[in-house]
Amino acid sequence: MDRRARPEEWWETIRFADDITLIHEPLIHPFFRCNVWHVRGRERDLLVDSGMGVVSLREWVPLVTERPLTAVASHTHFDHIGCHHEFDDRCVHRAEAGLLANPTRAGTLAEPYVTDEIFEKLPPEPYASAAYTVASAPATRLLEDGDVLSTGDRAFEVIHTPGHSPGGIALWEAATGTLIAGDILYDGELITDTYHSDMDDYVRSMKRLLDLPVAIVHAGHFPSFGAARHKALIRAFLAQHDR
Repeated sequence: MDRRARPEEWWETIRFADDITLIHEPLIHPFFRCNVWHVRGRERDLLVDSGMGVVSLREWVPLVTERPLTAVASHTHFDHIGCHHEFDDRCVHRAEAGLLANPTRAGTLAEPYVTDEIFEKLPPEPYASAAYTVASAPATRLLEDGDVLSTGDRAFEVIHTPGHSPGGIALWEAATGTLIAGDILYDGELITDTYHSDMDDYVRSMKRLLDLPVAIVHAGHFPSFGAARHKALIRAFLAQHDR
């Protein structure tokens, strides 16, 4: 592949209801394309995940600079934390704080997944897949299950969802039935076999999410979905894996 993207074509934003905006990288193949979720708040905004970090989010997506912002890592795989270092207020679950501060190619799964083949067009120069690394972004706040992230007018409860990775989290807004799920649940092939995945944890996390009165799920990959699909996906997973 010898085509290079222009930085101005790297990011795309799609506005949803309830002042939630999807920010994503359309030139990455869908399986590897992280959904970055921006939540507008009265006093500050939330940014859940930040993409690969191959093109600056702050420079090319003005939405993320309009007011104070808390960058939350749903977990610390390469496709979710690449631009976290661009923000001063950074949150991650305690179990993955070490990786956010000291990301390695193997630890973030950049190795073996980051190759030229995951792109529709290569990022702008001087990007090179063999040299790709995630920048260090030590957390300014460590999250635990049950913590609340507030924007001044909205409150999201942190739900610890280990299984895909030890420090995976989802954010739950009970007032609107909104679940920002990270990679524990999305409408596609779930990854359960990374070096730090745990199937027993995964099953427990899915059982916990099943009973939430969800209206909409904004997941870490692929399109958002509603209550019926939420239950169907979890029940299908449990039917296969809950032994």
